[in-house]
Amino acid sequence: MRFSDYIVFVDESGDHGMDSIDGGYPLFVLSCCLISKRDYMAAVVPAMQQLKFATFGHDAVIMHEREIRKDMGPFSVLRDRTRKQAFIQALTDVLERTPMTVFAAVIDKRRLVEHRQRNESPYELSLRFCLERIYYTLRRLGQGADEQGPLLTHVLCESRGRNEDIELELAFRRICDGDNFGQIALPFEPVLTDKKNNSIGLQLADLVARPIGLKQLRPEQPNRAWDVIETKLDRNAEGRYTGYGLKCFP
Repeated sequence: MRFSDYIVFVDESGDHGMDSIDGGYPLFVLSCCLISKRDYMAAVVPAMQQLKFATFGHDAVIMHEREIRKDMGPFSVLRDRTRKQAFIQALTDVLERTPMTVFAAVIDKRRLVEHRQRNESPYELSLRFCLERIYYTLRRLGQGADEQGPLLTHVLCESRGRNEDIELELAFRRICDGDNFGQIALPFEPVLTDKKNNSIGLQLADLVARPIGLKQLRPEQPNRAWDVIETKLDRNAEGRYTGYGLKCFP
Protein backbone atom coordinates (compact mmCIF):
# COMPACT_ATOMS: atom_id res chain seq x y z
CA MET A 1 0.00 0.00 0.00
CA ARG A 2 1.25 3.47 -0.88
CA PHE A 3 0.65 6.50 1.33
CA SER A 4 -0.78 9.93 0.63
CA ASP A 5 1.21 13.11 1.30
CA TYR A 6 -1.13 14.06 4.14
CA ILE A 7 -1.89 13.03 7.70
CA VAL A 8 -4.92 13.64 9.93
CA PHE A 9 -4.99 14.31 13.68
CA VAL A 10 -8.21 13.92 15.68
CA ASP A 11 -9.27 15.01 19.15
CA GLU A 12 -12.43 15.88 20.98
CA SER A 13 -14.03 18.24 23.46
CA GLY A 14 -16.81 17.18 25.78
CA ASP A 15 -18.12 13.76 26.76
CA HIS A 16 -19.35 11.49 23.97
CA GLY A 17 -21.56 9.47 26.34
CA MET A 18 -25.32 9.94 26.30
CA ASP A 19 -26.15 8.68 29.81
CA SER A 20 -25.61 12.10 31.35
CA ILE A 21 -25.44 15.55 29.79
CA ASP A 22 -23.46 18.42 31.31
CA GLY A 23 -25.78 21.43 31.41
CA GLY A 24 -22.81 23.81 31.30
CA TYR A 25 -21.28 22.19 28.21
CA PRO A 26 -23.86 19.88 26.59
CA LEU A 27 -21.81 19.47 23.42
CA PHE A 28 -19.53 16.91 21.88
CA VAL A 29 -16.99 18.33 19.44
CA LEU A 30 -14.72 16.32 17.17
CA SER A 31 -11.90 18.23 15.50
CA CYS A 32 -9.73 16.90 12.69
CA CYS A 33 -6.62 18.65 11.40
CA LEU A 34 -5.47 17.73 7.89
CA ILE A 35 -1.80 18.61 7.36
CA SER A 36 0.66 17.88 4.60
CA LYS A 37 3.52 15.73 5.90
CA ARG A 38 6.04 18.11 4.38
CA ASP A 39 4.55 21.10 6.23
CA TYR A 40 4.25 19.06 9.40
CA MET A 41 7.94 18.19 9.44
CA ALA A 42 9.27 21.52 8.18
CA ALA A 43 7.05 24.07 9.93
CA VAL A 44 4.41 22.73 12.33
CA VAL A 45 6.55 20.65 14.70
CA PRO A 46 9.44 23.16 14.88
CA ALA A 47 7.08 26.07 15.63
CA MET A 48 5.43 24.24 18.54
CA GLN A 49 8.74 23.01 19.90
CA GLN A 50 10.16 26.52 19.76
CA LEU A 51 7.22 27.78 21.85
CA LYS A 52 7.73 24.99 24.38
CA PHE A 53 11.45 25.67 24.73
CA ALA A 54 10.83 29.41 25.12
CA THR A 55 8.15 28.86 27.80
CA PHE A 56 9.30 25.80 29.73
CA GLY A 57 12.94 25.26 28.74
CA HIS A 58 12.20 21.82 27.26
CA ASP A 59 9.74 20.22 24.81
CA ALA A 60 8.36 17.37 26.94
CA VAL A 61 5.28 19.38 27.95
CA ILE A 62 1.99 18.19 26.41
CA MET A 63 -0.12 21.11 25.20
CA HIS A 64 -3.51 20.29 26.71
CA GLU A 65 -6.26 22.91 26.41
CA ARG A 66 -7.88 22.12 29.75
CA GLU A 67 -4.60 22.31 31.67
CA ILE A 68 -3.64 25.55 29.93
CA ARG A 69 -7.04 27.08 30.72
CA LYS A 70 -6.88 26.08 34.38
CA ASP A 71 -3.12 26.68 34.90
CA MET A 72 -2.67 23.04 35.89
CA GLY A 73 0.46 20.90 35.97
CA PRO A 74 3.36 22.43 34.03
CA PHE A 75 1.12 25.38 33.12
CA SER A 76 1.05 26.56 36.74
CA VAL A 77 3.96 28.82 35.69
CA LEU A 78 1.33 30.83 33.76
CA ARG A 79 -0.58 31.98 36.86
CA ASP A 80 1.13 35.32 36.44
CA ARG A 81 -1.40 37.22 34.31
CA THR A 82 1.17 38.99 32.13
CA ARG A 83 3.02 35.76 31.39
CA LYS A 84 -0.24 33.93 30.67
CA GLN A 85 -1.36 36.58 28.19
CA ALA A 86 2.00 36.48 26.42
CA PHE A 87 1.85 32.68 26.19
CA ILE A 88 -1.72 32.65 24.85
CA GLN A 89 -0.78 35.23 22.22
CA ALA A 90 2.28 33.20 21.19
CA LEU A 91 0.20 30.02 21.02
CA THR A 92 -2.46 31.81 18.95
CA ASP A 93 0.29 32.99 16.60
CA VAL A 94 1.47 29.38 16.18
CA LEU A 95 -2.07 28.28 15.32
CA GLU A 96 -2.41 31.12 12.85
CA ARG A 97 0.82 30.16 11.07
CA THR A 98 0.01 26.45 11.01
CA PRO A 99 -0.74 25.31 7.44
CA MET A 100 -3.68 22.98 8.11
CA THR A 101 -7.29 22.42 7.09
CA VAL A 102 -9.77 21.88 9.91
CA PHE A 103 -12.86 19.66 9.78
CA ALA A 104 -15.12 19.61 12.82
CA ALA A 105 -18.48 18.34 13.97
CA VAL A 106 -20.44 19.78 16.88
CA ILE A 107 -23.16 17.58 18.40
CA ASP A 108 -25.73 19.11 20.75
CA LYS A 109 -26.46 16.07 22.89
CA ARG A 110 -29.69 17.60 24.24
CA ARG A 111 -31.19 17.65 20.76
CA LEU A 112 -29.55 14.44 19.61
CA VAL A 113 -31.70 12.49 22.08
CA GLU A 114 -34.77 13.52 20.05
CA HIS A 115 -33.26 13.09 16.55
CA ARG A 116 -31.18 9.93 16.81
CA GLN A 117 -32.43 7.32 14.34
CA ARG A 118 -29.73 4.73 15.06
CA ASN A 119 -28.12 3.94 18.38
CA GLU A 120 -24.93 5.76 17.42
CA SER A 121 -22.65 7.68 19.72
CA PRO A 122 -21.88 11.34 19.08
CA TYR A 123 -18.30 10.25 18.34
CA GLU A 124 -19.37 7.95 15.50
CA LEU A 125 -21.73 10.54 14.00
CA SER A 126 -18.99 13.16 14.10
CA LEU A 127 -16.33 10.84 12.74
CA ARG A 128 -18.50 9.87 9.77
CA PHE A 129 -19.02 13.48 8.73
CA CYS A 130 -15.36 14.41 9.14
CA LEU A 131 -13.99 11.40 7.28
CA GLU A 132 -16.40 11.99 4.40
CA ARG A 133 -15.36 15.61 4.04
CA ILE A 134 -11.65 14.84 4.40
CA TYR A 135 -11.95 12.20 1.68
CA TYR A 136 -13.44 14.68 -0.79
CA THR A 137 -10.78 17.26 0.05
CA LEU A 138 -7.97 14.74 -0.45
CA ARG A 139 -9.50 13.67 -3.74
CA ARG A 140 -9.62 17.31 -4.84
CA LEU A 141 -5.93 17.59 -3.94
CA GLY A 142 -5.12 14.55 -6.04
CA GLN A 143 -4.38 12.52 -2.91
CA GLY A 144 -7.25 10.04 -2.95
CA ALA A 145 -5.73 7.78 -5.59
CA ASP A 146 -3.39 7.73 -8.54
CA GLU A 147 -3.03 5.54 -11.63
CA GLN A 148 -1.93 2.64 -9.41
CA GLY A 149 -4.88 2.80 -7.02
CA PRO A 150 -5.90 4.32 -3.65
CA LEU A 151 -3.44 6.24 -1.48
CA LEU A 152 -3.70 5.42 2.21
CA THR A 153 -4.00 8.30 4.69
CA HIS A 154 -3.36 7.65 8.38
CA VAL A 155 -5.73 9.16 10.94
CA LEU A 156 -4.26 9.56 14.43
CA CYS A 157 -6.78 9.48 17.28
CA GLU A 158 -6.17 9.72 20.99
CA SER A 159 -6.27 6.38 22.77
CA ARG A 160 -8.88 6.47 25.55
CA GLY A 161 -8.82 2.99 27.07
CA ARG A 162 -9.12 -0.60 25.83
CA ASN A 163 -12.92 -0.81 25.47
CA GLU A 164 -13.26 2.69 24.03
CA ASP A 165 -10.45 2.01 21.56
CA ILE A 166 -12.12 -1.20 20.37
CA GLU A 167 -15.42 0.63 19.85
CA LEU A 168 -13.71 3.46 18.02
CA GLU A 169 -11.78 1.18 15.67
CA LEU A 170 -14.92 -0.82 14.85
CA ALA A 171 -16.85 2.38 14.10
CA PHE A 172 -13.95 3.74 12.05
CA ARG A 173 -13.73 0.61 9.92
CA ARG A 174 -17.52 0.47 9.41
CA ILE A 175 -17.45 4.01 8.08
CA CYS A 176 -14.49 3.30 5.80
CA ASP A 177 -16.08 0.07 4.54
CA GLY A 178 -19.08 1.97 3.18
CA ASP A 179 -21.25 3.10 6.10
CA ASN A 180 -21.13 6.68 4.86
CA PHE A 181 -23.25 9.03 2.75
CA GLY A 182 -21.67 7.99 -0.55
CA GLN A 183 -21.50 4.30 0.42
CA ILE A 184 -17.92 4.24 -0.83
CA ALA A 185 -14.68 2.78 0.49
CA LEU A 186 -12.62 5.44 2.26
CA PRO A 187 -8.81 4.91 2.12
CA PHE A 188 -8.09 5.72 5.77
CA GLU A 189 -6.25 3.78 8.46
CA PRO A 190 -6.79 4.53 12.18
CA VAL A 191 -3.80 4.92 14.49
CA LEU A 192 -4.76 5.05 18.16
CA THR A 193 -2.01 6.58 20.25
CA ASP A 194 -1.61 7.95 23.76
CA LYS A 195 -1.34 11.72 24.01
CA LYS A 196 1.65 11.12 26.30
CA ASN A 197 3.58 10.21 23.15
CA ASN A 198 3.78 13.98 22.60
CA SER A 199 2.33 14.08 19.10
CA ILE A 200 2.29 17.74 18.08
CA GLY A 201 -0.58 17.05 15.68
CA LEU A 202 -2.78 15.58 18.41
CA GLN A 203 -2.04 18.59 20.58
CA LEU A 204 -3.14 20.91 17.78
CA ALA A 205 -6.40 18.99 17.41
CA ASP A 206 -6.94 19.28 21.17
CA LEU A 207 -6.35 23.04 21.11
CA VAL A 208 -8.82 23.47 18.26
CA ALA A 209 -11.77 21.48 19.61
CA ARG A 210 -13.10 23.47 22.59
CA PRO A 211 -12.99 26.93 20.96
CA ILE A 212 -15.19 25.54 18.17
CA GLY A 213 -17.69 24.24 20.74
CA LEU A 214 -17.69 27.50 22.70
CA LYS A 215 -18.43 29.47 19.53
CA GLN A 216 -21.57 27.41 18.96
CA LEU A 217 -22.58 27.46 22.64
CA ARG A 218 -21.90 31.14 23.36
CA PRO A 219 -21.52 32.89 19.98
CA GLU A 220 -21.35 36.40 21.45
CA GLN A 221 -18.44 35.58 23.78
CA PRO A 222 -15.01 36.82 22.60
CA ASN A 223 -13.04 33.86 21.26
CA ARG A 224 -9.58 34.66 19.86
CA ALA A 225 -8.82 31.04 19.08
CA TRP A 226 -12.02 30.70 17.06
CA ASP A 227 -11.14 33.78 15.02
CA VAL A 228 -8.01 31.92 13.87
CA ILE A 229 -9.62 28.49 13.54
CA GLU A 230 -12.42 29.88 11.39
CA THR A 231 -9.87 30.79 8.70
CA LYS A 232 -8.65 27.15 8.64
CA LEU A 233 -12.04 25.47 8.13
CA ASP A 234 -12.55 23.64 4.86
CA ARG A 235 -14.80 25.54 2.44
CA ASN A 236 -16.64 25.03 -0.80
CA ALA A 237 -15.93 26.98 -4.01
CA GLU A 238 -18.09 29.87 -2.77
CA GLY A 239 -16.13 30.11 0.50
CA ARG A 240 -18.83 28.61 2.73
CA TYR A 241 -17.63 26.34 5.55
CA THR A 242 -20.97 25.28 7.04
CA GLY A 243 -21.54 21.69 5.96
CA TYR A 244 -17.97 21.46 4.68
CA GLY A 245 -15.44 22.32 7.37
CA LEU A 246 -18.04 22.50 10.13
CA LYS A 247 -21.13 20.39 10.74
CA CYS A 248 -23.52 21.21 13.58
CA PHE A 249 -26.04 18.48 14.39
CA PRO A 250 -28.95 18.21 14.80
